[in-house]
Amino acid sequence: MLRETLVFGPIFSRRLGSSLGINLLPERGKLCNFDCIYCECGWNKDGRTDEQLPDTQALRSALEAKLSACAASGQRIDSITFSGDGEPTLNPCFPEIIDVTLELRDKYYPSSVVSVLTNATRLHDDRVFAALRKVDAPILKLDAPTTELANIINRPQGRYDVEEVVAGMERFCSDFTLQTMFLRSPSFDSLSPEVLLPWMGLVRRLRPREIMAYTIARPSPQEGLEKVTASEMRAALEPLIIDGYNIKIYE
Repeated sequence: MLRETLVFGPIFSRRLGSSLGINLLPERGKLCNFDCIYCECGWNKDGRTDEQLPDTQALRSALEAKLSACAASGQRIDSITFSGDGEPTLNPCFPEIIDVTLELRDKYYPSSVVSVLTNATRLHDDRVFAALRKVDAPILKLDAPTTELANIINRPQGRYDVEEVVAGMERFCSDFTLQTMFLRSPSFDSLSPEVLLPWMGLVRRLRPREIMAYTIARPSPQEGLEKVTASEMRAALEPLIIDGYNIKIYE
């Protein structure tokens, strides 16, 4: 189980290269409105030891100190990435923190991108949506084409409707990255036709500029999950590849 500090790394990310992480959530706990069966941070119930969230000033101090030190040492940073132990957009200071991050990125690492990994549940909040439109790489999660399957894979902690989330994604006018976890369990297979074909239908509706297809890379809290191979994903996604979609596959 990961418990990340406010600013951590840089670490090597299979998807983002040399990534400087930002965790807007508790440093010794977990805060998420999903409780995904594959989450490397573990179950939400096991991460209640800390509920303190960093504010904008705390982020400014920590991020400027880290970027200054990295720049002085010649450290490469490809992406400044909001990830951490849960859903970053739950932090009430998220919009202001994005502005500070972009300001400091421009000062110290103007060629780096600012990325946000989000489960896309807060797109209805205009302040969150506006903040995500400012970053270089809004990376929006959609693991299931139906609410019923999302309830199994992502275990939302509150109201969740796939159609509402997809409608929120449409507001980006294709200018976003779609991320999807492909995996198998005793009750479903992400690459089965009944899951894959409706998911492809949503992809064609959204037309994202990039798709990140990935699978389990670390231990999961739920037993019985199986990763899929890169070759399996490539074969399954071949119709979208032929259609010209920019698909990155990570194993």
